Amino acid sequence: MDAELFPRDRTEVAPGAVHLPDWLDPGRQRDLLRACREWARPPAGLRTVRTPGGGTMTARQVCLGWHWYPYAYARTVVDGDGAPVKPFPAWLGDLGRRAVTDALGAEAATAVAYDIALINFYDADARMGLHRDADERADAPVVSLSLGDTCVFRFGNPDTRTRPWTDVELRSGDLFVFGGPSRLAYHGVPRVHAGTAPPELGLTGRLNITLRVSGLQAPRAGDP
Repeated sequence: MDAELFPRDRTEVAPGAVHLPDWLDPGRQRDLLRACREWARPPAGLRTVRTPGGGTMTARQVCLGWHWYPYAYARTVVDGDGAPVKPFPAWLGDLGRRAVTDALGAEAATAVAYDIALINFYDADARMGLHRDADERADAPVVSLSLGDTCVFRFGNPDTRTRPWTDVELRSGDLFVFGGPSRLAYHGVPRVHAGTAPPELGLTGRLNITLRVSGLQAPRAGDP
């Protein structure tokens, strides 16, 4: 792979897993934050995610395109207000393909059609345990965009929740992409550094926008 084709500050954390700091410029960060605030409004807005065992996730979430709930996808907020999931905008898919091109190369972005966004909001006490993004029926790279407070992003391996893993600091504007042999790697957020967001952004806490390809067939009109 020719290093000259990629940004100089590109770091390959694991095979197929790449960190690009400051990928979103301040203007794009503000635009994305405005969009997230609109998506967070009800109906089908920001919600607390409850697990089958009766627990709750400390990061709150809103979905676009397909609604994720543990551990499946639906077209409505089946574990919330029952409203149809908000649409996935084409411009966000374009942003995802550009992210993959910058991180993994143009070939990796060929024919990738993102149709899911999971937006997670972390306050100072929120965490995300080690998990795999394994509910999709496609192996396209996952795109992760960070806004607001810096977090510790723990990126592990595809086989186990235990070591080896690498802790990466993700700051506002950073991009992290993982695909190929790292597509099903365990990952999580053990810590958020409160008060580290850029003051000019006007965000208290952290937003993570994760883009995925579902591989799911959209229901046709008239289907039950």
